[in-house]
Amino acid sequence: MPKSQVRKKKVYTPPTDVRPTAAMAEKRPSPVWLPVTAVVLIVLGIAWLVVYYLSQGEYPVMSWQYWNIAVGFGAMVVALGLLSKWR
Repeated sequence: MPKSQVRKKKVYTPPTDVRPTAAMAEKRPSPVWLPVTAVVLIVLGIAWLVVYYLSQGEYPVMSWQYWNIAVGFGAMVVALGLLSKWR
């Protein structure tokens, strides 16, 4: 059986425009309050919705009616926005 040829490959060098820049190295980790605040907002949003549904709309704020749902989901959406900034 004949021996196959060995190909000589060039050493890979990444393009210069894709290399990490100094700005990427300057980014620091997120502060501790960011994930804590996000988790608190998620828990508060869920608790707000649970209280609203279990009280059949009387609590947390009776005059807001269905806006209570928007407040609960809004807190959770804000938490997701905070978590998108977490490094």
